[in-house]
Amino acid sequence: MTRVRRGYIARRRRTKMSFFVSSFRGAHSKYVAQQKIRALFSAHQDRDQKKINFRRLWITRINAAIREAKNYSSYSKFIHNLYERQLIFNRKILAQIAILNRNCLSNIVFPIKS
Repeated sequence: MTRVRRGYIARRRRTKMSFFVSSFRGAHSKYVAQQKIRALFSAHQDRDQKKINFRRLWITRINAAIREAKNYSSYSKFIHNLYERQLIFNRKILAQIAILNRNCLSNIVFPIKS
C-alpha cells in the first residue's frame, strides 16, 4: 500500500490547537488536546460560579442594608414578606438600591413590614 501524504487540514487543526494552548507552561503544553478540553470545561464551570457568586453578593448587601435600617432581623423574613405581598423584586436591583439609595429601600421595606 502506498503512503498517503496528509494534506494541510490536519496540520491546520494542530496549529489551531497549539495557538489555544500556547500560554500553558511546562508539561501542560505537551498534551494539547487534553489541556484544551480541561480549559474549556473550567471556563464553563467558572461562568456558572460567577452567577452564584454575584447572587451571594447581592443577598449579603441586601441583608446588611435591612439590618442597618433595623426594620427586619434577617434577609429571609424580608424576602418571605415580599413574596407574601406578591412583590417580586430582582435581587440585583434591590442590592443596587441598598447601596445607592438607602432611603428608597426603607420606603420599600416599611410598608411591607407594617
